Amino acid sequence: EDYSIDNIAPGRTVLGLYERTGEERYQKAAALMRSQLDKHPRTSEGGFWHKKRYTSQMWLDGLYMGEPFYANYTQWFGSKKDPAWDDIAKQFRLIDKHLYDAKTGLYYHGWDEAKTQNWANKQTGTSASFWGRAEGWWAMALVETLEYFPQDHPARADLLAIWKKTAEGIVKWQDAKTGLWWQVLDQGDRKGNYLEGTASAMFSYSLAKGVKDGTLPRNFLEPARKGYAGILNRLLRTGEHGDINLTQCCRVAGLGQPDKRDGTFDYYISEPIIENDLKGVGPFILAGIEMDQLQKSGDVGKKAE
Repeated sequence: EDYSIDNIAPGRTVLGLYERTGEERYQKAAALMRSQLDKHPRTSEGGFWHKKRYTSQMWLDGLYMGEPFYANYTQWFGSKKDPAWDDIAKQFRLIDKHLYDAKTGLYYHGWDEAKTQNWANKQTGTSASFWGRAEGWWAMALVETLEYFPQDHPARADLLAIWKKTAEGIVKWQDAKTGLWWQVLDQGDRKGNYLEGTASAMFSYSLAKGVKDGTLPRNFLEPARKGYAGILNRLLRTGEHGDINLTQCCRVAGLGQPDKRDGTFDYYISEPIIENDLKGVGPFILAGIEMDQLQKSGDVGKKAE
């Protein structure tokens, strides 16, 4: 009843269990989650709302929560001509249409079609700032959805172009000294901003996977390596028992409800900074896996599409 797109993401674990076991219960659970998308509230153009209570809103986060599962499920139980592929591509196209900022090469965190939210620009409907982790969710959504998206589908070229444009924006705002990324991506010189762990892990992982999978050109490998090295050198703390801890993680951030979540620079830097937030630890582990595979292969992935 909540129609939260966040609740769809765990479906990929269910699909993974079905792949490994073949047990019908996992297929049924995945089908139940897939059925939510048939009734999920949408914008007038067909974009999934982030949640039912977030009326008429699309957030970057939501693309990661919904589309990789949607694509993975369709790969398993659909066909190459399934209209779901067009619907999946539509979600990315709508975000690119409404949230991309050509001047910075970055994407705003959220968009309100109704332009009524306290954080929404009254002309464009976008939020005010470029939050690192939101862009990280978007990057991971693209690279992971492309893993499942049919090679010969007409919309694949658009997704690849959006992904390359996204990657170029990410690299543009990589901190030259550390290889990391800022909490508010384009304002690294502003007081209170900090080099943030979860976004840095997400970007390092996404760029490395893109190169390995061939969805990005080889020149994106060096920024991925630099980002991963920055995490190793600057964001890890070794505990007294030898445990490894990821530091400088934004605990959480959102838009609206409560009203202090107004999408401004001051808001994003006001959220608590913690260690070992799982939204950073997971991508950090994934980044390590991608780097290891690239190193062992002796080759930088296949030629980019």
